[in-house]
Amino acid sequence: MADLQPDQVTSPATQTAISDKPVIVGFYGLPGSGKSFHLTWLKKFMGWENFEFYEGSEVIAKIVPGGLEAFKTLEKQKQTEWRQRAIDKIGSECKASKKTALVAGHFMFWDNGQEFAEPVYTQNDLHTFTHILYLNVPAETIKRHIDSDNTSMTRIRQMDPSIAHLNKWQQVEQTQLRALFQKHGILFTVLNLEETLLGKVSMLLRDFQSHTEAYNLTCAENKLDQIVTAHGPHRLEKMLVIDGDKTLAAADTGNDFWKMIATKKQSPDKEHTLDNLFGSQLKYSYTAFRQATLLYEEIAKDEEFNILCQETASAVTVHPEFVSLLQWMTKQNHIGAVIFTSGLRLIWKKVLEMAGLSKNVEVIGGGRIADGFVVTAQVKAALVARLQNTHAMYVWAFGDSVLDLEMLKQADQAIVVVGEEHTRSNSMERALAKAIDNDGLRARQLLLPGTAKPRLDTGRLPVVQLTGDNIFGAILRNRKRRIHIAADSGAGAVELLVTPTRDAKIAGPALREAHHRIGSYLANQFIADIVGLEKYPMQHVQGHQISGRRLLHESETLIVALMRGGEPMAFGVNEVFPLAWFLHANDPEHIRPAHLKDQHTIMLVDSVVNSGKTTEQFIRRVRNLSATIRIVVVTGVVQDQSIKRGSFAQALEEEDITLVALRLSENKYTGKGGTDTGHRLFNTTRLD
Repeated sequence: MADLQPDQVTSPATQTAISDKPVIVGFYGLPGSGKSFHLTWLKKFMGWENFEFYEGSEVIAKIVPGGLEAFKTLEKQKQTEWRQRAIDKIGSECKASKKTALVAGHFMFWDNGQEFAEPVYTQNDLHTFTHILYLNVPAETIKRHIDSDNTSMTRIRQMDPSIAHLNKWQQVEQTQLRALFQKHGILFTVLNLEETLLGKVSMLLRDFQSHTEAYNLTCAENKLDQIVTAHGPHRLEKMLVIDGDKTLAAADTGNDFWKMIATKKQSPDKEHTLDNLFGSQLKYSYTAFRQATLLYEEIAKDEEFNILCQETASAVTVHPEFVSLLQWMTKQNHIGAVIFTSGLRLIWKKVLEMAGLSKNVEVIGGGRIADGFVVTAQVKAALVARLQNTHAMYVWAFGDSVLDLEMLKQADQAIVVVGEEHTRSNSMERALAKAIDNDGLRARQLLLPGTAKPRLDTGRLPVVQLTGDNIFGAILRNRKRRIHIAADSGAGAVELLVTPTRDAKIAGPALREAHHRIGSYLANQFIADIVGLEKYPMQHVQGHQISGRRLLHESETLIVALMRGGEPMAFGVNEVFPLAWFLHANDPEHIRPAHLKDQHTIMLVDSVVNSGKTTEQFIRRVRNLSATIRIVVVTGVVQDQSIKRGSFAQALEEEDITLVALRLSENKYTGKGGTDTGHRLFNTTRLD
């Protein structure tokens, strides 16, 4: 693809929109190419219920006084005006009927001996047409049709055009049409004469009739839902979303595909390259990707397209790091993976097959009308949001280009894949810096190969590795096994423990005692099982020696009360684990290296985790001081969204944290005065 500029990823509001006007398809081709013949058959084949069929010259004949013969005698300016009225009439009728129209007409005439052709399209055509189908018929066939027709092609027959002239006319017409309609956001494709032409046109018309940007997203979402549902009884809690080109592998399969086309045709056709399309004012919009789909349809039939994709895929090598990760993923029931590609779905499907990954990794992408949709930057981001919001999944996203930025910003964990400098998009550097500095993107970079030079600076974009790094474990880790909510068990004890904490009449010592009991309950019911127990010798009441049980490495455990709200609950935990160290901390820096020396477990205790920002800062501090110590976060209430999105959720994912909470709250509320837990615990509600 062309080097993508930051402003080339257009938002839905700025993209070329065709959904607010009727779908009107121009049916073009040289005189004698068979437009009228095919129009007649399409009327019979498709019917009139949802479609209208117009012969442009017949519409002109109906509205011009004196009919078509009178029209031919008019000055060119008057002819242009009547042509404009004709297309306006078609547009008005289709808007009223809400039907899709196919309009047969001409783009230009070119008499023998004329240096240049005479265009007969109007500006109103450019405002009305949404799509153009061009009937490409061999010049020899057109010549035969012209010579044998004694009725409808008088003008062209009198010209007696040569086959060479017809060839030149057709080439110039297609070139100008492609450039003109690309400029105006009108989708264009060339149809070659073949036995299945009527079926092809029918398929395209039905696709044009329904396909809008909203419909496109719906189709992509349906495909995603099918992938998620296919996992059956094992509900996925995490999804890896991976871009294809220059991410899963170093290859740019789009460029490779078109290079192969150019080689096979023995001439590079600039009109048929993605660089030409995406470098136009369509940029990387929905319309541009739809046009790319039509180019792929135009360049090869299904069988040939399949062969070209196979040959392209055979030259692609998936990064070994991703192969290893995805192979490990297949052994897990809680995690899935899907490739989001703006390129050709079939190529990446075949790449996965050759890598032995196709059973467990699906591909969401387009390239053919039959795929049903195209994948834009906005679609990628929307699909990540659907995984999060509809399917309640935690999403890791991997991408390399500006097309992936919205997806990366939406994901819970964003990894920018960075390849060799000569293969990178230059514009990504600027767009990435802006996303980090201005848009709040929190990402890390993965160098593939490992010798590649990092992007930006490693302070803003830290470097990670898939192998030999805790990120591998974080990706595969089962989050649910690390989050323990006592209320999920439905125990009556939880309801009894919660009640006094919600009673507005209870504050001060009574509320502190309630929090103390919660700490003791969580320590006995959950933490003991999570951390484990160890035996120690003790004397039985009857005088003989027996083995008792206590927390594993209890004397090498540190309980940290996050002040001041966490103190009563922390005392409750400490009551169950009396050998543990105890520390009051108002600030993460209060935890010093000496506190963690030779320790096995640290428990960070707070009464409430709302956004989780404070707790996350403590977690990062501990992990900076010790990469191996077990961290357990203990709290009475944790806000639901804090463990799904944001910095606390990221810390839970990345740092191998266990969370133990009495209950989960969907109420995102920051207390004040009489509703602030800390003030209620210590009778200081009047301070706010």
